[in-house]
Amino acid sequence: MIDSYKARLRRVPNEILKVLPSRGLPWDNWEVSLRHPNFSYAQFDRFFAELPIEVRDHYAYYSQEGRGYGSNVLHAMWYVLHHRYRIENFLEIGVFRGKSLSLGALLQDLNGLEQDVTGISPLSDAGDSRSSYIKLDYEKDINANFAHFGLKSPKLVRAYSTDDIAKEQIRSRQWDCIYIDGNHDYDVVKEDFESCSPAVKVGGLLVFDDAGLYTRYRGYGHGFRGHPGPSKLVKEIRSGAYRRILQVDHNIVFERVF
Repeated sequence: MIDSYKARLRRVPNEILKVLPSRGLPWDNWEVSLRHPNFSYAQFDRFFAELPIEVRDHYAYYSQEGRGYGSNVLHAMWYVLHHRYRIENFLEIGVFRGKSLSLGALLQDLNGLEQDVTGISPLSDAGDSRSSYIKLDYEKDINANFAHFGLKSPKLVRAYSTDDIAKEQIRSRQWDCIYIDGNHDYDVVKEDFESCSPAVKVGGLLVFDDAGLYTRYRGYGHGFRGHPGPSKLVKEIRSGAYRRILQVDHNIVFERVF
């Protein structure tokens, strides 16, 4: 990991290096990640080695037997977001086998918070134009994966995000963080954004998965740039209640400012 980090570091302008600490939490000037997302990947890649063993073990577990997708840098990203924002309640649109959802619960536990995570998913092998999934009892699998880490079972809403029952769950409260990680088709991502954006509290976070395709990010290491649907939607969010604050790999983070 250190060697690959150093190799990517050679591509980074020297003026960027001056604003970043050599160790500890990734830098405070997150806007740099929006201009130089390739370096952001490298910085969070290195920071992964400094995460608590529980978080690194979680990544290792989900890296086996097809349990999840995504690079180690996303674990580092979520650790930093939970550290800075103290995410007391977390909603994920699209759950698969519970990687991000259980990580949210684990980080709440590490931060001394009561577990409060909710997932909306058809809990089936239903895919989209970009993804297909294995046949599995997803609810049983997710609960077993949570139990593996000593976490209580999450609240799961068996529905498509566009269903009325899902939208009712979304607007049932003001969320600290919503992670849009479901269907990758543009029309669905847009509807998810329209449903979720009013439900995030002021000062809360809206995070998009697979949304870096039209940014400067080039997908170093095990990184992935994203899909057209979420990437197009994110590109359209230019002003209003949300401010883009961070990019790590293909994940793009917005903060609600009013």
